[in-house]
Amino acid sequence: MADLNTEVSVPPVREAPLAVTQPENGRWAGYRQLVVTGLKILRREPEAIFWVFLFPIFLALGLGIASRNRPPEASRVAIVSGSGAERALDLLKGAAEKGSVRARVLPAGDALNGFRLGKYDLVMTPRPDGSFEYRYDPARPESVLARAAVDDTLQAAAGRRDPLPTAARVSSEPGSRYIDFLVPGLLGMNLLASGMWGIGFALVEMRQRKLLKRYVATPMRRGDFLLALASTRLIMMLPQLGLLLGFGVLAFHMRIVGSWASILIISAIGSLAFGAMGLLTASRAEKIETASGLMNLVIMPMWILSGVFFSYERFPAVIQPLIKALPLTAFNDALRAIVLEGAPLAAQTARLLVLSAWGVVSYVLAVRWFRWA
Repeated sequence: MADLNTEVSVPPVREAPLAVTQPENGRWAGYRQLVVTGLKILRREPEAIFWVFLFPIFLALGLGIASRNRPPEASRVAIVSGSGAERALDLLKGAAEKGSVRARVLPAGDALNGFRLGKYDLVMTPRPDGSFEYRYDPARPESVLARAAVDDTLQAAAGRRDPLPTAARVSSEPGSRYIDFLVPGLLGMNLLASGMWGIGFALVEMRQRKLLKRYVATPMRRGDFLLALASTRLIMMLPQLGLLLGFGVLAFHMRIVGSWASILIISAIGSLAFGAMGLLTASRAEKIETASGLMNLVIMPMWILSGVFFSYERFPAVIQPLIKALPLTAFNDALRAIVLEGAPLAAQTARLLVLSAWGVVSYVLAVRWFRWA
């Protein structure tokens, strides 16, 4: 009989290890989450929606109405009172009846002061010998036009006969109007502003709120983080493009001559390039004021030089190569060539290379100089 006090050794029971399921995140999981988060943040900021989507439409509407088709305005002429003033007024009666000239007799001081303040386009001073002196400003187109119109009227009234008959025809068809030139420029301006301000301010704000420090502990690469910010603007480019060009077509009967696919490709390259420039300007900025100053230093010269509101051909020829090397100039020229002229995308290779070079260099420098804190 076995001894009850004998100890029996029982081998320990080993518990099976719990199976821990690791999520399959993949290489681009962090990138995708950042893109989705950026879109959600934008949706929660109504002021951003206004500046990105509605403001360019209001600007196009205002400038389009200001430049709408209408009869030419009458030239405003001030005739200096004195001997010969009534004769000048009588000679201009025919032009006044047609509505091309509106003349008034004023004292010399009032006439000159009104001309200085822009109330009159031309000042006529009768001379004792029966001739007239014109005072006009060659830098004001309306002043030059007034001088030509008044002189032509006076010469015809004095009996001049034109040796060569001519005829004139007014042309204001879609494609040749100011609004057709303006809308592509506004699209470029809007993509540049949203790419730089939207990314730059968001990046600095995250740095100020110490949110960027939290990303340091994650395995996400800084290149993925910056690329996600730029890609957010690429997604927002689609409604920006559709709204502004669609508004031009519906409100002002603007003609889109070129391919929509080419327009989409150019806009995508421009959005990425402008977004990369925004990353670069805010890669080390710690304050909103600093980032704002840097971005305005980049944006404002291009708004003036790159042909947004008027052709850059007006600037001196010596700086034309510099202007054409700007990214916004390359974008505006390529977009206008396709939209207004129907040019093929292959013909814009040089401009796309300029735009791409700005984007690649800006992104590489942004990744190199970027800091989390």
